[in-house]
Amino acid sequence: MEKILFVNCCIRKEASRTKKLVDFLLDELNKTGSYEITELSLMDEGMAYLSEGFFHQRDGLLAKKDFSHPRFRYANEFVQADKIVVAAPFWDLSFPALLKVYIENLCVEGITFGCNEQGCFGMCKADHLVYVTTRGGFYDGTPMEMGSKYIEAMCEFFGIQRYDCVSAEGLDMGIRPVEVILQEAMERAKEVAADF
Repeated sequence: MEKILFVNCCIRKEASRTKKLVDFLLDELNKTGSYEITELSLMDEGMAYLSEGFFHQRDGLLAKKDFSHPRFRYANEFVQADKIVVAAPFWDLSFPALLKVYIENLCVEGITFGCNEQGCFGMCKADHLVYVTTRGGFYDGTPMEMGSKYIEAMCEFFGIQRYDCVSAEGLDMGIRPVEVILQEAMERAKEVAADF
């Protein structure tokens, strides 16, 4: 049974439209009986931005190659997942800062990536990451949409070969009913789940 890591950054929790969309995707994946899904709710982790003391301790641990330290638990969990689902709303042209703090904790040389004379290379086991997001306006395909672009770039950095984004946008424009827009996004989620 393959292991899916679900990184939940739906900061409005159950009131989140992103959570509604990702729940649909996870339900579709659960129907197959092929996956064991572990949820990491970033809102419950008490994460804070990285400070000077963090880097001092981190540098010492990396020098000793002590990758088992609890400080690296996010990176160790991420690198072992077979598949990854990340959910976060579109927020100030990308995603909430909480997700960026999490990603900074993932970037550990010797766990999620390595370096050699050719440059950096990814070390993650996962072969597929799906990013689920919702947007109030219309940003897909514009220079102002940086969330999906950033997550896709991180996939390449971590060595994750396949990336898909499931999104619903225009939710706050009042042009079409929110439920209709979400239903269309759920159809896309169903397609991604079928080929996960």
